[in-house]
Amino acid sequence: MKRAIVLAGGKGVRLLPYTTLIPKPLVPLGGKYSILEIVIMQLANAGFNHITLAVNHLSDLIMAYFGDGSKWSIKLDYSRENEPLSTIGPLTLIQDLPEDFLVINGDILCNLDYGAFYNLHLLQKNDVTVAAYRRDVHIDFGVIIQNSNNKLIDFQEKPSYSFEVSMGIFCLNKKIIDQLPTALSYGFDTLMQDGIKNKNKIFIHSFDGYWLDIGRPQDYDYANSNFEEIFSILKADISTKNTVF
Repeated sequence: MKRAIVLAGGKGVRLLPYTTLIPKPLVPLGGKYSILEIVIMQLANAGFNHITLAVNHLSDLIMAYFGDGSKWSIKLDYSRENEPLSTIGPLTLIQDLPEDFLVINGDILCNLDYGAFYNLHLLQKNDVTVAAYRRDVHIDFGVIIQNSNNKLIDFQEKPSYSFEVSMGIFCLNKKIIDQLPTALSYGFDTLMQDGIKNKNKIFIHSFDGYWLDIGRPQDYDYANSNFEEIFSILKADISTKNTVF
């Protein structure tokens, strides 16, 4: 049985005013599906037959909307936080975690093959496997580089920099969560920093397909306006076996 945990407990503050009355995972796209509904359908098609939604803000609406998962022929259950626990803390509340599992933010549109990503994690026997995406950051100013004596040593006019960023998708081995106190507010950033200190086996899987984190109003407006095109991209890499699209 493949298990996935979807983080869906945030207040969606960055996505205001769309999240004034409804939780961010239920914000509709293209008048057809909610963001989280697309994520669940993708996971179900990738063979994840047990999905847990980690919820907090407006959790009753989310639970009423998705029910028990029978619509997608999967087991769907919930883990509710009484207070915000960041990105990793909610996992400490789930008592029946398997040895290895996938974790994904509930506001991502992506055509990563989740099943293959999970299998890679198992094959490599990693403690943590992180999906990463290359982002280019353009600086709209002339960048001055000086030494300790304030002498100019370089100047770059409107440079661009490339970084590998976390996609909000990762696989974990249960022992990583077992080491943490229950109900502790603990973020993914701290998990990475502590993992380096503890010499955990953390590997990065670079991905160059489609990825959109719907965290800002402009991201949502783009996804909503271009829904048909984006949805066709998402469907392109999804098996049609047991499809519900």
